[in-house]
Amino acid sequence: MTGNIKALSAQEAEFLSRLAAEGKDIFSVAEARTYWPTSTYTANVLSRLVRKGWLQRLDRGVHMLLPLAAGPDRAWSESALVIAPHLIRPAAVAYWSALHYWNMTEQIPQVVFVQSTRRKQPVGALGMRFHFVTVKEEHFFGVVRRTLDGKPIYVTDREKTLLDAAARPDLSGGIAQLAQALQAAHPDVDWSQLDGYLARWEGGAVVKRLGYLLDTMALPIPDREKRLEQWQGMLSQGISPLEPGAGANGPTVTRWRVRVNVNVGQRGGKEHDF
Repeated sequence: MTGNIKALSAQEAEFLSRLAAEGKDIFSVAEARTYWPTSTYTANVLSRLVRKGWLQRLDRGVHMLLPLAAGPDRAWSESALVIAPHLIRPAAVAYWSALHYWNMTEQIPQVVFVQSTRRKQPVGALGMRFHFVTVKEEHFFGVVRRTLDGKPIYVTDREKTLLDAAARPDLSGGIAQLAQALQAAHPDVDWSQLDGYLARWEGGAVVKRLGYLLDTMALPIPDREKRLEQWQGMLSQGISPLEPGAGANGPTVTRWRVRVNVNVGQRGGKEHDF
């Protein structure tokens, strides 16, 4: 081997081989501790392997095994979706990142949005930026497990992704992005499940924004009129802005108790200035 790859001791080689055999490409210090006699010894070994180019430190207490495919320069990029659940638990890729995963947007966010019930400062790893969004336990649901190249990932499902985008347009590309997502994804959405999610969320601005968009866009969803009437029964008091942070201008649509303070854009070949 050449370049940055440095020789391993017999114990180090066995340690890395066991990690690979057990599928622990990304692992915690606690998991590594089972291989070594003390916590201090474990920390020293991991630091040494990082310097030798065999491990990459992702975050405090989290390391990644660099495969031989990384080459002599040890250049390797693991998918952000695979890394995310190792940085915080519980974790779900969400908001704009989930919109992109479900092909509800062509825009690629520059930040990986991860939802959790715990707090954590942003993390930079392998050239990627992870932003953690804390939600109440009762709002952490609709998470599905998928695999990517044989490795598990956790992402909010389509229905929860739409709900989250309505709750936090600022983390999802804005309300116009949500409208585009609805346009793209409405044939694949489980609308009964979304009904249940909205009831579980207990109203608020979420149902106002989704209801207004569906009503205005006239999307051909199942039981359309009955569903919209049901959603209107979930409306809370007060007027909510369609786009948070966009100002207090614009007309108020009393049917959905929403202030339309932005131009959502193209719908059905026409531009509507709502």
